[in-house]
Amino acid sequence: MIPVWDCTLGTLVACLDTTLRWIGGAPTYVLTDNAKTVTVEHIAGIPVRHPQMVAAGRHYGCQVVSCVPYDPESKGGAEATVRIAKADLVPTEANLLPAYDTFAELANACLIWCDTVNSRRHRATGQIPADRLDIERTTLHVLPLEPLALALGEERVVGSDRTVSFNSVRYSTPPGYTGARVWCRVVGDELSITARTSSGDLSEIWRHQLSTPGIPQIIDAHYPDHPDGRSVHQPRLRPRSEAEVAFVGIGPGAGRWLKEAGPAGASRIRAKTAHAVELAAVLGSDRVDQALGLAAAAGRFAENDLVSILEHIAASKPVGQVVRADEAHSVQNGTIAWQALGRQQTATGESRAD
Repeated sequence: MIPVWDCTLGTLVACLDTTLRWIGGAPTYVLTDNAKTVTVEHIAGIPVRHPQMVAAGRHYGCQVVSCVPYDPESKGGAEATVRIAKADLVPTEANLLPAYDTFAELANACLIWCDTVNSRRHRATGQIPADRLDIERTTLHVLPLEPLALALGEERVVGSDRTVSFNSVRYSTPPGYTGARVWCRVVGDELSITARTSSGDLSEIWRHQLSTPGIPQIIDAHYPDHPDGRSVHQPRLRPRSEAEVAFVGIGPGAGRWLKEAGPAGASRIRAKTAHAVELAAVLGSDRVDQALGLAAAAGRFAENDLVSILEHIAASKPVGQVVRADEAHSVQNGTIAWQALGRQQTATGESRAD
């Protein structure tokens, strides 16, 4: 018993795939009603099958058979299933069932119902269906490893922004699937996205809550290279001249210093990088690289800041906590020396303001 929102061909094949995998094999045939997704038309009483349903039966190794109208054995069997579902699962005044708050609650109720009816002894056969299935499973056809593509849903291609469009809504996908083909299928009130993984297997890579146009479903975790979902790319170091290559070659601290000094609007950057290269030749690249990294972390890009940090390191003093100069930690001189400005000492030693 699988609840669905629609009876489209893709949904029908998806339910068929799920059912067969629950059972653990494919029987000789599967019986269904005469829906247009199964039987296109009847000619002289002979049903004409939908070509894609024929392909589905061929894929799973079983024949799709539709009910014969007014036949109690076939038509009555299919309608009895619907009648049982209405009696046990659909909220009505007769069965006193409350309304389901979410589609997931309905799906869970169907699972519980299936376990209940398949675990109790059948009135006609006197056997428990779950036990009987263990015996019949040995005669079922082996299922293919992968489901029919139609059961996966509608095909989409992941764009450069790592999203797919489904019913005019953008849904994000995990990294690594840009340009890849994926399949989108509605499962209850969620959108299931399936793709072929790096191992070559088809697997569900994400599930989104269904949304409406104008409200995209974007997960920040799908963009680890864009902090907080921002699409601003960090510039990459691409040294071209010999001087740039020499400075970047000092170490990773030099690269951090350049990435921080540029956006901070530091002056005379070329002269300071040349000076750093000279210091690295004398003092060693490791020490200068450490000093440049500390300068970048503290936001110190003044003329003599690098030399000051090198002297601090040379004195074997602990670096301590790096504090960036801002409104909370200013390097501006205090105003305590101004408190006597405009005051004159009186003869009694008291001060008064002019």
